[in-house]
Amino acid sequence: MENWQERAHQFAQKHNFSHTPGVYALDLLSEFGEVAKELLKATDYGSHAPIDNPALADELGDLLYSLCELATAVNVDLDQALTAALAKYEARWQEKGHPGSGQ
Repeated sequence: MENWQERAHQFAQKHNFSHTPGVYALDLLSEFGEVAKELLKATDYGSHAPIDNPALADELGDLLYSLCELATAVNVDLDQALTAALAKYEARWQEKGHPGSGQ
């Protein structure tokens, strides 16, 4: 798998486009809202399975970019974070029969 985090950071550096972690966090939340809006539109507000929606793919790309830049800004390697999260979920699955942290 390509390193999305590195690609996003190289783009930001190339265009001298960097922000503080707080700005990236707010941007991530904003992009998440746009994903939710497109998902609602793609499902007619939950009345059916999602239909093909290029705008949803576009917003997911924006969300991923924002996540990558937030992680870089706070010195988190997303590949390592995902590996750790999957290991945690696997352990929960083995212990509880589901990956959730709740009861």
